[in-house]
Amino acid sequence: MGSVQSILKAKGNATFSISPDTIVYRALEIMVERNVSALVVMENDRLVGMFSEKDYARKVILKGKASKQTKIRDIMSENLITVGPSASIDECMQLMTNNFIRHLPVMQEGELIGIISIGDVVKFIIDEQKFIIQNMEQYIGGT
Repeated sequence: MGSVQSILKAKGNATFSISPDTIVYRALEIMVERNVSALVVMENDRLVGMFSEKDYARKVILKGKASKQTKIRDIMSENLITVGPSASIDECMQLMTNNFIRHLPVMQEGELIGIISIGDVVKFIIDEQKFIIQNMEQYIGGT
């Protein structure tokens, strides 16, 4: 089984971030522009939280708050679960499943170096299984 580093190598280390003082509506615009479902929240080059579609639905819409008046700091997820680049894909899948989260920031020596999503993990597993099947078919077929 591969590691987080394998995913980052394939997809890159790009992360999209906002500050805690960003207005929710602007964060949503950025998410649409970047075609992502979560943004990391950075303050003074330090990871302080994450804002996701789930946060928006549960902490803005259902609480009757206004997207154009609420700051990210008031609704972001804090105390994030993070992983290092050497974490296994299986470990990430377990963390995401057990904690009902869809994104894991990747940290190395206290610095954010990327983010992986449940979609990245599932894609990696599917690609790995396809590779194994192809190799087995070639072995069985004698090619």
